[in-house]
Amino acid sequence: QVQLVESGGGSVDDGGSLRLSCSVSGNIGSWFCMGWFRQTPGKEREGVAAINHAGTSTYRDSLKGRFSVSRDSAKNTLDLQMNSLKPEDTAMYSCAARPSYYSVECFLGEEFYNSWGQGTQVTISA
Repeated sequence: QVQLVESGGGSVDDGGSLRLSCSVSGNIGSWFCMGWFRQTPGKEREGVAAINHAGTSTYRDSLKGRFSVSRDSAKNTLDLQMNSLKPEDTAMYSCAARPSYYSVECFLGEEFYNSWGQGTQVTISA
């Protein structure tokens, strides 16, 4: 069984920064994709960023330049650095993972992933 646990959420003012972390444990295999997603009440979950085992990342177009994803494959951790945060970034952020191959592109569609964390709330005040 695979477990993902997020941390680092909280409340900041418009223009602030936050860094989210996700740790993965369990039997997920040697290589896997990891991604960040977010969801607000009444809206569909949307992909934020994803990264493969080789370190190649994919971002939601509207977030490029403000968000940066990274992973430590030795520690099975995933981070999301969020800068210049805006009130519209307010959401529940969740990390996800799925077994993959070393350098295969990781997609931002939630259907691509089969293991999910519980999420961490991010609130940006205007």
